[in-house]
Amino acid sequence: MRVIITGGAGFIGSAVVRYLVCRLGWTVLNIDRLTYAGNLASLCEVAGHPNYSFLKADICDGAVISGTIADFGPEIIFHLAAESHVDRSLDKPSEFIQTNLVGTYTMLENAQKYWSTLNSEKRSHFRFHHVSTDEVYGSLGTTGLFTEETPYNPRSPYSASKAGSDHLVKAWFHSYGLPVIVSNCSNNYGPYHFPEKLIPLMILNALEGQQLPVYGKGENIRDWLYVEDHVKAIVLAATRGVPGRTYNIGGRNERKNKEVVQMICDVLDKLRPCSEGSYSRLITWVEDRPGHDLRYAIDASRIETELGWHAEETFESGIVKTIQWFLDNEWWWKPIREKKYAGERLGIIGKSG
Repeated sequence: MRVIITGGAGFIGSAVVRYLVCRLGWTVLNIDRLTYAGNLASLCEVAGHPNYSFLKADICDGAVISGTIADFGPEIIFHLAAESHVDRSLDKPSEFIQTNLVGTYTMLENAQKYWSTLNSEKRSHFRFHHVSTDEVYGSLGTTGLFTEETPYNPRSPYSASKAGSDHLVKAWFHSYGLPVIVSNCSNNYGPYHFPEKLIPLMILNALEGQQLPVYGKGENIRDWLYVEDHVKAIVLAATRGVPGRTYNIGGRNERKNKEVVQMICDVLDKLRPCSEGSYSRLITWVEDRPGHDLRYAIDASRIETELGWHAEETFESGIVKTIQWFLDNEWWWKPIREKKYAGERLGIIGKSG
């Protein structure tokens, strides 16, 4: 298979690249602008591989995207390029609008143009897979699950921009017939995770003896999905999914934020004991962020029953693997902490009242 991946130097994108090149032997072109979270060090495993190539480009640059798609001739486009952090979207929403909405439109426009030039057989096999988030559905109460039919109710600049991009993708299917797949996933975690997100931030802060800041009372609940399980679901949906269909991908691993942080402390206490006592002594409660959704939880029944996918990692097994990876790979995260992001709080500018 020949595939283009946008955002392939990011956390999830790089996991997709490594899986396709190293495990499946597919030919991959990675398009990434290398913003703060894009990291070519996450792709050292495939660097120099004959089936892998990289193009530094902005997905909003229509001329470059058009020529690149036409020259490469993909059978699948995996569209993962996106600004993806709620706190940053509170500070700089314009960047999220530009990349997530304008960038997705540009990809769709040029994918459509390329697809229209293919013969009937290649047209029938082509797929445009848009990778999105469960945050487009809004916030759940203490019960219930997000399904593919849940009405959209985004509540941050980030989730609103992703909701808009989802609608654009579906519009290109209904209006122009472009064979698209949309997947909405729960919170990912695992190796190579940029340390602005909860799990890697807590791991690295703990290792450096810094405070472990937990928003509010730590009662917010997320459904956690190990990134390699997500990658397998993405590939399955793109190759066996029904065009025009949405697939929700979740790990069925709901945890309160305070439970996640405590578990990280417990695992670190075993894997790298600290002479000053348990890492849990570093847990600090901080003011909640604006519009912090209470709970996300995905019903993954459709992809489980229709395509036969199931998450292989429990949260207990996945968090141990993740922490061990960060312990073993200081070479990857140390430069990020020193030069790109040292763990400071984000989203303060957007704070209400």
